[in-house]
This record gives sequence, C-alpha cells and structure tokens, in this order.
Amino acid sequence: MKTVRTTILLDADLLDRLDRHVQRQRTTKTSVIAAALEAWLDSNGATPEFPFLGIGRSSHGRLSLDGRAITRREAGRRQGGS
Repeated sequence: MKTVRTTILLDADLLDRLDRHVQRQRTTKTSVIAAALEAWLDSNGATPEFPFLGIGRSSHGRLSLDGRAITRREAGRRQGGS
C-alpha cells in the first residue's frame, strides 16, 4: 500500500498521551493514528469505494467469483481478520 505524508495538529496533552502509549506498546505514532482513523471511519459509515467491482454474473468464467472472494478477503482485513 502506498503511503503519503501528512501533518496533523494535536493538543499538547493528547500528543503526550500518544507518546506515552507508543512507548508502552512499542509501536509507532503512525500505526496508532492509522488504526484510530480506520476505526472511526468504519464506525461512521465512511466505507471505501470499489470502482472495479460490479454486481452480477460475468461472462468471463470465474471473474464474478474471484471478485467476491477478493471483496470478502479485503473486508476481513478491515475488520481485524486475516
């Protein structure tokens, strides 16, 4: 997945809490912020669009089945599955 750098402004107290958390958990600010944003977007109905995915049957053999399998696999990743 391609990542892009951005800047966020935080209250000093919130940044201190984040710093302490990442030190305790031995993780990164990036991973904590990304997980928090994913959770917030998921709970607020901001789902990603699948412009490549169509509903219906394909005349190209397994294409419809493969598309459904890919969608299920990607949805599981967003929900914390494997």
